[in-house]
Amino acid sequence: MKKTISALLAVATVAGSLVSVAPAAKADGGRIAAGVAGGLIGGALLGGAIAASRPAPAYGYGYAPAPVYVEEPSCRIVRQRVWDEYRGVWRSRPVEVCD
Repeated sequence: MKKTISALLAVATVAGSLVSVAPAAKADGGRIAAGVAGGLIGGALLGGAIAASRPAPAYGYGYAPAPVYVEEPSCRIVRQRVWDEYRGVWRSRPVEVCD
């Protein structure tokens, strides 16, 4: 909370000093550059103060978990020919074969 209040106080101080010191911008003869430069500098100071008042994201310093190797299952599905006595024909069906 103290950081936020001090950042806002710093922003208000910088903004007040820029307003009191910067001359009024006029478009007479293309002399608008002072107003644009003052606005850019003030915006950069204000944005920097706001960004500095926010805490940094809490990313942990660590390592990725170790890779896990999984063995292939020793069983597999194979199509096998089977005699169908009801119909009197050979059929193929999936059968699980384990090594």
